[in-house]
Amino acid sequence: MMLCGVDEAGRGPMFGPLVVGAVFCEDEDVLRDLGVKDSKKLTPAARDRLFDRIESTVPKWCVVPISAEEIDAQMKTQSLNMIELEAFVRAVSQAPADVTYADCPDVDTDRFSSIMSSKLEGRRVVAAHKADVLYPSVSAASIMAKVTRDRMLDDLRKEFSCEIGSGYPSDKVTVQFIEKWIKDNRCAPPHTRTSWEPVKKMLSASRMTKITDW
Repeated sequence: MMLCGVDEAGRGPMFGPLVVGAVFCEDEDVLRDLGVKDSKKLTPAARDRLFDRIESTVPKWCVVPISAEEIDAQMKTQSLNMIELEAFVRAVSQAPADVTYADCPDVDTDRFSSIMSSKLEGRRVVAAHKADVLYPSVSAASIMAKVTRDRMLDDLRKEFSCEIGSGYPSDKVTVQFIEKWIKDNRCAPPHTRTSWEPVKKMLSASRMTKITDW
C-alpha cells in the first residue's frame, strides 16, 4: 500500500516562499527508523542529513513552492488555508497513493479532509493537527519542505547580498531588512508578502509625511 504524507514550511513568514512537501512510501517504519520527526524539532544539520537520507530511501517525493507574489495574488480571492490546500493537492497528485496524511491548518480537520479528498477524485485523506508528530511520512514531508525553503532563502541572501533573517515577523533581522528597504525605495523588497499586516503597517508608515520631513 502506498502512503503519502504532506506538510508545509513557511506559512507564517512575511518574506520568502511557502513550500509544500510530499513524501510517498510503502512503509512508514522505514522513515521511523531513519529518525524523522517534526522538522521544527531538528537542528539544521540534522534536517540536511535526513533530507539526503529520505531522498535516497523513498520511491517518490516532491516540493511545491509558492512565491510571496503568488500568495499576495491568491489572498485577494481565497484564504491562506485554501491556498495551502490547493498546494497540497498539487503535491500529492504527482504520484498515486492509497492514503494521504496531511498536517491540517484548519480548525475543522473533517472539513479539510473532505475538501482535499474531493479535489483528489475521492482519494482517502486523513487530515490531523500535529500530523507531523503522528505520521512519519508527514514528518519526512516537513523536513523536505523546510530544507527546500531554507535553501531558497540562502539564494535570496545572495540576491540581496545581505542578511535577511528567517522571514518571520518575529525576526528582528527580517523586520530591519524590510524597513530599511522600504525607507530607501518607498516599496517593499521583492519576495515580500505585502498582504501581511506587519508589511502593510511598514508601508503605511513610510507614506506618512512627518513635519520633520519639511
